[in-house]
Amino acid sequence: MNVLAIYAGTFDPLTLGHYDLIERSSELFERVVLAVAVNAEKNPLFSLEERMGLARSVVGQFGNVEVDSFNGLLIEYARRRGARILIRGLRAYSDFDYEFPMALTNRKLAPEIETLFMMPKEIHSYVSSSIVRTVARYGGDISDFVPPDIEAAIGRKLSGVPPGVAAPTEARD
Repeated sequence: MNVLAIYAGTFDPLTLGHYDLIERSSELFERVVLAVAVNAEKNPLFSLEERMGLARSVVGQFGNVEVDSFNGLLIEYARRRGARILIRGLRAYSDFDYEFPMALTNRKLAPEIETLFMMPKEIHSYVSSSIVRTVARYGGDISDFVPPDIEAAIGRKLSGVPPGVAAPTEARD
């Protein structure tokens, strides 16, 4: 059976916790879609196009993972794509409190689609995109939280360097 799983989120930015779930999902399912949500309400650091490009750079090594975007209800997007599984990441109890009623609502709307809760490795269980953005804005080291491509993109974004241009380096004596 060719099972399609969707892992959806804003991914602003994609963290090592997200990467962990993508990697493990790619081993469990024949096809995985990393669905980047438009979600204009969150006022993202990166545009939708930038988030999708960064996601593609990170998941390119997985032959069965594709990056797509969606707007609106995830369950309707999943139906259109023919997905059988929604992957949702849980870091803490507060995530479960948010995700559980959403999963039940999705089950009511589309009983043929299952929600699978996955936890990232413990080392990434406290990392969130909002923590990464905050630490980066104040000049903190985010290398333990995001893949190298994402770290570089955040540095460029916060320094005002356009995408695709290398960030300036410090002069050396």
